[in-house]
Amino acid sequence: MASTFAARRFAAVAVVFLLLLSACSANRSPSTGPGSSTGTTPSSPSGPWTVAENAKPGTSDWRIPDNQLSTDAQLCGYADRSSVLPGENFGLYVTSTLGDVTVAAYRVGSYGGAGGRLVWQSQAFPGVKQPDPVIEADHMVVAKWAKSLDVPTADWPEGSYLLKLTASGKSRYVPITVRSRSTAGKLVLVEAVTTDQAYNTWGGYSLYTGPNNTRAARVSFDRPQKGNGAQQFFGDRLAPTQLAESLGLDLAYVTSVDLDREPDLLAGASGLVSMGHDEYWTVGMRRSVEKARDTGTSLAFLGANAVYWRIRLKDGLTGDRRVVVEYRDAGADPKHDAVDTTVKFRSRPMPDPENSLTGMLYECFPAYGAMVVQDPTFPLFAGTGVKKGDRIPGVVGIEIDRAYPIPGTPASLTVVAHSPVTCGTSKQTFSDMTYYNAGTSGVWATGSMMWVKVLNGPNAKYGITDASVSFVKRVTTNAFVQMAKGNGQGGLSTTPNLAQLGASTSTATGTGGPVEK
Repeated sequence: MASTFAARRFAAVAVVFLLLLSACSANRSPSTGPGSSTGTTPSSPSGPWTVAENAKPGTSDWRIPDNQLSTDAQLCGYADRSSVLPGENFGLYVTSTLGDVTVAAYRVGSYGGAGGRLVWQSQAFPGVKQPDPVIEADHMVVAKWAKSLDVPTADWPEGSYLLKLTASGKSRYVPITVRSRSTAGKLVLVEAVTTDQAYNTWGGYSLYTGPNNTRAARVSFDRPQKGNGAQQFFGDRLAPTQLAESLGLDLAYVTSVDLDREPDLLAGASGLVSMGHDEYWTVGMRRSVEKARDTGTSLAFLGANAVYWRIRLKDGLTGDRRVVVEYRDAGADPKHDAVDTTVKFRSRPMPDPENSLTGMLYECFPAYGAMVVQDPTFPLFAGTGVKKGDRIPGVVGIEIDRAYPIPGTPASLTVVAHSPVTCGTSKQTFSDMTYYNAGTSGVWATGSMMWVKVLNGPNAKYGITDASVSFVKRVTTNAFVQMAKGNGQGGLSTTPNLAQLGASTSTATGTGGPVEK
């Protein structure tokens, strides 16, 4: 187990590293404004490319006040790609009953606290009311619209982007990722776009809901997203993205679809961050990440319920991998006896529980509580001052994971937080935070969906205090800095302790379902 001295030493190294990066940032001159970036993002001798990028002038204009948010009927849209390489065009499909539309593209980052940078603006174009969506087989909603605009990205650096559509004072978002050509030597932030679509109810159906107690078994990317147009991004990925950008690390950006499309996309990556709700995975996505872990890429799962549902991706209206398939029932799935039959990863016909990757199993919804420290010497807790038994309010919930002593759980697993909670109304269980060493890499999982919510700041409704925010930001910062080291230095030394906690092998305390054989 790491000593107190080792923890203090780790904290000192991290602080010095961040101070050096801040100094580099302060010496960079800002750009002249939108369109001034090159679209390529090499690191320079003076530091990672994100340092110079985030020294450019930012703006808060990317935000949409609640009273300016459009309804679905007024204004919304979607892109025909979930990601593009720098310089590639993508199509934008917009419906508007408010007249002419303009589009502004903002790159998400730190930018001195502004949170975004304007990189491109369109000229106004005529707004038209597009046809009603089509409901296809399996209740799949598709917006078969005419293309409104081809959007160029020649001057866009890689990163997460919010397109802000505006017409007659009302606005709506369309998210897009400019993905990295290479992830080698970089900390990779993953946009969980397949999970976004699973929960997207635009047009009346999602993988969860529909009229008269129905649900879709297939959902399409070719439709707008409900709410502000990027609700999952705001809830799960905005805060960790802005934090990572503020640290001056060498970052790369990909989507979950990219991980399925390109099996070797993570070759040489220093680390990979699953930023929040990352529930829906293809077998190809999982194999890509497992291969990366086994060849030196450290992993962080900042949420819970990751790698739970096994999906397939199919071609759609505007291209390849534009449809998410999830029958949830092997008997209903036309591919009812295959490695990619769309059931839980822990279920038959070919069980492959998520614990062999994340370290834990999905345990429960709903559950809330304080995080209870089990191992205060965990290196990522450096600088927090926590002691065993300390309670960090508001950090656990609303979905949680738990470590189980079952086949697939890594032998090196260390439970660093072990938090008693009530699952639902009566079941007593635990939310765990874990870490395991995978040779030259390591895998850290928070086990709580609230972790990224805490990064957004104090919230009395959930009991999130200033101290909670400080703790979560410090631990996440330590993790990002450690993972970014790469070159076989991403792993940490911890002492396995799952057996000491007396955990049962039964999953009956939760709502995640049994592990089938």
